Amino acid sequence: MTPSSLRYTKTHEWVHLDGDVCTVGITKFAADQLTDVTYIDLPHVGDHLFHGQECGTVETVKAVSPLYSPIDGEVISVNEKVVDDPNSLTRDPFGEGWMFKVRVEKATALDHLLNNDEYTKQIESEAH
Repeated sequence: MTPSSLRYTKTHEWVHLDGDVCTVGITKFAADQLTDVTYIDLPHVGDHLFHGQECGTVETVKAVSPLYSPIDGEVISVNEKVVDDPNSLTRDPFGEGWMFKVRVEKATALDHLLNNDEYTKQIESEAH
């Protein structure tokens, strides 16, 4: 997945829609802010998530950061590799570091999410 093909939340999650399935992860910007990831808590298969709902956490030696669902739908897959090796999240956030997949509800749009240009402007403003 390339960053330009993804949609983003203001809380630094990315979304890739393929049919009715969204793959969700955190952005490189967010991953770069994390150091020494020690634990990742993800939603469970079968959980129903709602846009904006806290659905997991990423723990580092310094802090615990919440994960928020970017979309409404049912969790259909969780990346156990990222749970077993939390630092894969920071090594390859747009590839092997994906976190979970959600089957989106019918007629779900991604209009509330930022495109790549909008997200780039957001992180540029946060970097200062």
